[in-house]
Amino acid sequence: MPVSSTLLVVAKRPAAGHTKTRLCPPLTPEQSASLYECFLRDTLDVMRAVGEVERVVCYLTEESRGYFRKIAPDMQLRRQHGGSLGERLDHLLTESLMGGAERAVVMDSDSPTLPCEYISRAFGMLDEADVVLGPTHDGGYYLIGIKQPQPRLLREVQMSTPHVLHDTLRLANSLRLTVGQLPRWYDIDTGNDLELLEQELLGKSHNGNAPATREWLLRNRRAASAG
Repeated sequence: MPVSSTLLVVAKRPAAGHTKTRLCPPLTPEQSASLYECFLRDTLDVMRAVGEVERVVCYLTEESRGYFRKIAPDMQLRRQHGGSLGERLDHLLTESLMGGAERAVVMDSDSPTLPCEYISRAFGMLDEADVVLGPTHDGGYYLIGIKQPQPRLLREVQMSTPHVLHDTLRLANSLRLTVGQLPRWYDIDTGNDLELLEQELLGKSHNGNAPATREWLLRNRRAASAG
């Protein structure tokens, strides 16, 4: 994999009442923000485990730059631009490709247990495919990678719907783009997702991934039991 590969993550600074609000309930706004910070820290570790890539944290507001500089001092920082998520993703990927990257992959920060092997595989798949997608169980995707700018693929698909993946694949087909798909994974948006995360990290066969998230779950489970 050439060093001219860029791995980006879209992230928000955790803030009670503004971060992972669909987890409330069962969590309080403060708990949701605290848990998301653990997602961030574990996601950054996943990115560090992917070799030979330029790593970039993409933040929303200029006021949050200092926060991300503190938790990711070894990574580049880039502000997101655009009114919609699709516009922001297009801008980030296109900027990377126009800046010299041969492959650019952007991932979410809501999948702290995502195997780093999937991300590495995405870069390799771009040797043959025009687009690589990492499908999620809820109909979206946790990752998209391209090697040429694809503004229509990102700007003409309505994000945050149960059919994002389907719509993206249909548009890619109409544009005659070859698409590679990674194994399906999950992101954590709802209480049901949180239960799945607990099963993965606290069950008997837990895999040791996402240590910050796992410690948060253990600590809050103990607190709930004590209460």
